[in-house]
Amino acid sequence: MNLLAVMAALALEQWRAFRWRGALERAFIGYAHWLEERLNGGTVQQGVIATVAALTPPVALAAGVSYALESVHPLWGLAWNIIVLYLLMGFRRFSHAYTDIITALRAGDIAAARRALAGWRGASAGELSTSDVAKLAIERGLVDSYRQVFAVLFWFSVLPGPVGAVLYRATVLLTQEWRGDARGTEPTPIGRARAIFGAPARRLLWLLDWVPVRLAALSYAVVGDFEDAAYCWRTQAAGWAREEGGEHVGILLAAGGGALGVVLGGAIPVPGGEPELRPEIGTGDPPDADILPSAVGLVWRVLVLWLLLMLLLMLLLTLAYVAP
Repeated sequence: MNLLAVMAALALEQWRAFRWRGALERAFIGYAHWLEERLNGGTVQQGVIATVAALTPPVALAAGVSYALESVHPLWGLAWNIIVLYLLMGFRRFSHAYTDIITALRAGDIAAARRALAGWRGASAGELSTSDVAKLAIERGLVDSYRQVFAVLFWFSVLPGPVGAVLYRATVLLTQEWRGDARGTEPTPIGRARAIFGAPARRLLWLLDWVPVRLAALSYAVVGDFEDAAYCWRTQAAGWAREEGGEHVGILLAAGGGALGVVLGGAIPVPGGEPELRPEIGTGDPPDADILPSAVGLVWRVLVLWLLLMLLLMLLLTLAYVAP
């Protein structure tokens, strides 16, 4: 039933992505802000209480509705799983920006590509070269596809009903909202307090990511250049520990860059300031517009691989159940 729910949700999302899906995330973010205003005193203990208070209502609602509908009929439970997955995951959440970047770069319109990237990342892209735009688009695409598809699928499959999917996506949103000052900026008292307050949510996300991020990286290696992906993962991922997202994002970028045969990371121009220096990760040549469709293909091949593995697991469990 899990596989049916996943395939139905993906098909529905490819058919039509309703804009009101984002309203639920905005409502949860508003709730997170409300909790922060009342509980953030700059201590870890307050962060723990706020994290539990933020995650319990959506997880309990997902579990309660799932149990109630399953008690009525399994098909009602299946329908609920499809609805939750459709609301939480999907490529359409970021694929429009990626497609706009590909189209603009192929047309030689670097200004349009920068605008699309800036809107996607929420950061200025005014001084980026064509290679920089392609590089950042691949990096963001690898991370977003993991956060919004593969990790959601993993936890949906591991925990009962849609509980795992809700828990994971809600934790991601909390870490984004309670992350403190941006990297490379001078810390402020408010930013330091928020960073301490958000530490429990970040730690929970690190724990939730530990297994699926490695499965995703292994999948990149399987469907891409296995030798280069494994080498980059083994030798380069740890060097990303101080960068945004930490070592787990480094694992994704190292394996993804190795699988594609491109170099990610490296220096990025910052408008009006010194370049942002990041470790180089991956192998091969700097990316260009022609490699962007290959990155999309890599992600889709991983998705097909995961669906096949879910099908195999379902068949094995069925055989084990019916065997005398």
